Amino acid sequence: MGITRKVLNWYARIGPSHGKVSPPYEHVVQIGDPILRKASEAVPVDQIKTEEIQKLIKKLHYVLDKYGSLGMSAPQVGVNKRIFVMRHTAKQIAALPKEIEKSRGMTVVPFSVFINPKLKVIDYNKVTMSEGCESVQGYIAEVARYRAVEISGLNAEGNSTSTQFKDWAARIAQHEMDHLDGKLYTDIMDRKTLQCTCWEEVNMAKGKVVIPFYPD
Repeated sequence: MGITRKVLNWYARIGPSHGKVSPPYEHVVQIGDPILRKASEAVPVDQIKTEEIQKLIKKLHYVLDKYGSLGMSAPQVGVNKRIFVMRHTAKQIAALPKEIEKSRGMTVVPFSVFINPKLKVIDYNKVTMSEGCESVQGYIAEVARYRAVEISGLNAEGNSTSTQFKDWAARIAQHEMDHLDGKLYTDIMDRKTLQCTCWEEVNMAKGKVVIPFYPD
């Protein structure tokens, strides 16, 4: 039997940072949070330039940077709005082995904001690759995604925008679109491939391993 919810909440309250906080959060919510299973609400065009929406976009950018992520959706910071951001820097790509960069078709993606996005499949061929999520910390699995897609919507200024993505960038875009529809990669993964990313460390440390939910 696992630790009870009551005990977990007690530990949370005595932690170094406690008390009620309101979204948009500066952390990423985790699987089990009901917000991740809700279909996000569209943002009225006349509200895009309001302080509320602009603050949300800035918070998404902040959390994206803090976690070193490739994409971040509004539900992941606790807000039920159809907004996501994505980005893949040259520095992030350079930190990976060349064979991974090549096999995954990684390319630089500038910071992009998509509000009320719509997805159109450009290449229906699917590619299966290992995928993780900041909202499912500590796990990865094999997931099949379309090779190329087009994302259209509005940007942070409320202007129409449309971008075609392929290979790894297309995977990022599809992953974030799923979040806006209340879906997680665990819904479509190859279940037999699900694995803890630190299973070896768990054995070496005789089980004394902590998975952080907040970057240092």
